Amino acid sequence: MAIEFSFPTAALKNITACLEMKVPVVSGTTGWIKDIEKAKEICRANNTSFIHSSNFSIGVNLLFHLNKEMARQMQRYRDYKVSIEEIHHIKKLDAPSGTAIALAEEIREQHPGYKGWCFENERSDDMIPLKSVREGTVPGTHIVTWDSEIDTLSLRHEAKNRKGLALGAVIAAEFVHDKNGIFTMNDVLGF
Repeated sequence: MAIEFSFPTAALKNITACLEMKVPVVSGTTGWIKDIEKAKEICRANNTSFIHSSNFSIGVNLLFHLNKEMARQMQRYRDYKVSIEEIHHIKKLDAPSGTAIALAEEIREQHPGYKGWCFENERSDDMIPLKSVREGTVPGTHIVTWDSEIDTLSLRHEAKNRKGLALGAVIAAEFVHDKNGIFTMNDVLGF
């Protein structure tokens, strides 16, 4: 079993090496997703298991689940406009975070009023604005806000430390270690 949290430039090489040796892989590296289909093909060809998530925290995955449902419900209430803010430590390499992009993609998939995401300063009615803040040693905060002239609804996850990420990756590894196939955290958590 391999738990792979490295750099975008190394992820596919690391994952490929493990999968070709029939070693199941849990990967949390972001910034390389354009190549994820290659990793899935290699997994299938070697009859092993692979799971990738932009965030293995159980709390964040609950946020993902609630975010999808909120986006589905908000289709009926077009007066609300969505935005996403993510806050991380100053050494975070990617901006916006993989988690913020995953939240935006879930909204796009569930809500026909949005065709994608954009940076906050590029706002348009059919795009989800993402704001990235880098400060201090913040482990990670993600806020999805639905705002109207009348009121505001928010979903918020604030990590207190990085233990949740590690615990979620170990739980995912325990889940896939004796299975074959491609899995998601939804499979692990039973959503």
